[in-house]
Amino acid sequence: MLRFAPSPTGDMHIGNLRVALFNYIVSKQRKEDLIIRIEDTDKDRNIEGKDQEILDILGVFGIEYSQVMYQSQNMRFHSAMALQLLHELKAFNCFCSTDWLDKKRQDAKESKTAYRYDDACASLPDELVIDNENPFTVRIRKPMEAITVKDYIKGEMKFEANEIDSFIIMRQDKTPMYNFACAVDDMLSDVSLIIRGEDHVSNTPKQILIREALGYDKNIEYAHLPIILNDSGKKMSKRDDASSVKWLLEEGFLPSAIANYLILMGNKPPKEIFHLTETIEWFDLKNISKSPARFDINMLKHINREHIKMLEPKELSRYVGFADEEIGELAKIYLEESNTTRDLKAKIASIFAEKEIPEELKESAQIIVETIKNAPYFEEYDEFKNYVMKESELKGKNFFRPLRLILTGAEHGPDISLVYKYIKNYLGEIVK
Repeated sequence: MLRFAPSPTGDMHIGNLRVALFNYIVSKQRKEDLIIRIEDTDKDRNIEGKDQEILDILGVFGIEYSQVMYQSQNMRFHSAMALQLLHELKAFNCFCSTDWLDKKRQDAKESKTAYRYDDACASLPDELVIDNENPFTVRIRKPMEAITVKDYIKGEMKFEANEIDSFIIMRQDKTPMYNFACAVDDMLSDVSLIIRGEDHVSNTPKQILIREALGYDKNIEYAHLPIILNDSGKKMSKRDDASSVKWLLEEGFLPSAIANYLILMGNKPPKEIFHLTETIEWFDLKNISKSPARFDINMLKHINREHIKMLEPKELSRYVGFADEEIGELAKIYLEESNTTRDLKAKIASIFAEKEIPEELKESAQIIVETIKNAPYFEEYDEFKNYVMKESELKGKNFFRPLRLILTGAEHGPDISLVYKYIKNYLGEIVK
């Protein structure tokens, strides 16, 4: 079983989508189920409706899964396993106050040393624990030896015992901390491989420690994906518009193109342009670069244009507000100067919108409009043009400039004969 475990705390980040895509591909390759686990135990940060938005986005990208779980539904198991660790003396109650711990952190900062919990409550006598009415957290005992992790992308990573302290697994309100809930849930779901971002690398030895303390001896494999950088070479954050999958979709990037680009980044695919389903044949986690990948919006635009070209005309027409094969073909003509379906929609909309005609062309434009309204149907552009030119008695710039504006809403653009081929059945609506 593989899992994708997002938190419903904001818009889906492209880094999260990349993780979801890789989990989906590998689940198909291994013929193992993929579950979606909504990590919703941090109630203060949860945003209503974001869980459904995540599931909707996965649907848009064609990411199939067998089950949706909510981490909060497993809290009875988290509590039971924390109690087991306490009974086996693998965890202990910590009565240290938040103020006291903050002071210890400040002392460590001032002395320029890494803060580690000093195990002040690790060996309290039973009577001080049983009779103590102060609020407490539950901490797991720190490891006695190094923890080694084999990673498909990063290779072997070793975490020395002194790098991990006796960390908190249950808060004072008896809700689980992230690492504890995550480790327990991965056990309960029988997860075989965890693919996630490299910002989780420091969590991995802690989750291994938890599972080992609970007597779980199955070896879970890992793959930690490098971070995605912005144009400035810094980690892509929520402040970067392009970091939001929702924003990219609204800007007119096709799901297939976004998936193509995220799989291509820092990878060695056999070709540049592909669909998600094709990747199941050749994708290999070992080919992912260890280095961070820089997000290049221009590269995404190039890939998006190629994916738009592959759309059936009628399907493309729906992206620009129609359900007509000819409008889809018309949109493809505008791909020379457009990269997204949003750009294309604006180009097509300008053809059917009320036209802005410069003052010096208004008289000529009015003559051409009236001529077109009274013109018979012409299959070929040259016949149409010759008729309108003859009837209007206009020529040169006084004819071609207003004609282009009337038919396309723009002074420049594709060859007008190409445009005419697909708008000839709409002339009445265009010049109304």
